[in-house]
Amino acid sequence: MKLNIALLAGDGIGPEVIDQAVKVSDAIAKKFNHEINWAPALTGAAAIDAVGEPYPDETHEVCANSDAVLFGAIGHPRFDNDPSAKVRPEQGLLKMRQKLELFANVRPTFTFPSLIDKSPLKRDRIEGTDLIILRELTGGVYFGERGRKDNGDTAFDTMTYQRFEIERLARKGFEMALKRGKKLCCVDKANVLEASRLWRETVQALEKEYPDVEVSYEFVDAVAMRLIQWPKGYDVIITANLFGDILTDEASVISGSMGLMPSSSLGSEVSLYEPIHGSYPQAAGKDIANPLATVLSAAMMFEDFNLKEEAEAIRAVVNKSLAEGVVTEDLADGGKAYKTSEVGDWLAENL
Repeated sequence: MKLNIALLAGDGIGPEVIDQAVKVSDAIAKKFNHEINWAPALTGAAAIDAVGEPYPDETHEVCANSDAVLFGAIGHPRFDNDPSAKVRPEQGLLKMRQKLELFANVRPTFTFPSLIDKSPLKRDRIEGTDLIILRELTGGVYFGERGRKDNGDTAFDTMTYQRFEIERLARKGFEMALKRGKKLCCVDKANVLEASRLWRETVQALEKEYPDVEVSYEFVDAVAMRLIQWPKGYDVIITANLFGDILTDEASVISGSMGLMPSSSLGSEVSLYEPIHGSYPQAAGKDIANPLATVLSAAMMFEDFNLKEEAEAIRAVVNKSLAEGVVTEDLADGGKAYKTSEVGDWLAENL
């Protein structure tokens, strides 16, 4: 298969972890006789520095004309610490999601056998956890009407949803549940928010089309507790943008490290694959960042191309690296800490 992949390294540790995912993907291409054409493009703070905006039109053209996008990370502290900044790296991410219509963020949460005791949660609570959180990505409070009034002393952000936005995400959730444990949980705050009532109403209307899926409805605050108390009770969770943003980061702790969790953002034409961690600017340029989440994001990309054997080969070699202790300093636990680039080299060689 010939694949054209847009490569958006972004900021901070993004370029370093992306380099390792490219090494692994190229090794897979060689092993399974594929051809990958990489198309690098600017985004985030790097794009602001170069052209003055975080998601330039040139970058969008590269992404829109590719089969998929492999993405690193966005963010820089000089923008985080300046509340008056008019242009921010994160605006590029929101713009990219909107322009590419990346409406469904898929975040799996699972445990690694060799790392089960590195989680801050007890083994008996998390062993065997295998869930997916499906976060709506182009609506909600991040895209609703916002502003200031009363001479700037009052601020507002509006959570707005249209029925079609909820329905297209919910259908993805139902379809995923059918291929997994046949359980779907709609997470909302319908006891307080009108937007959440529309979520619940829309999902309830779809239930009859998917009779084999067991559907439950839970408030987001309750799920925030139960994800820690009983994560094995969930299969597929669907939720709004803001709630999903918070719950997915909470769920990432279950595995023991944010540096291990991959994600994808599905669109109607092109999809994007990225680690869930941020740009970690303190580690940028030091060759110490954990590349495994980005590598596993590449595995998700291959699986979505229906290249399941290739995806499984990546997951297997990642599990091997963890079992044999070929890991970066965040997972070394007193043992040898490998450099980011050394982990990437090892993974590629072992493929």
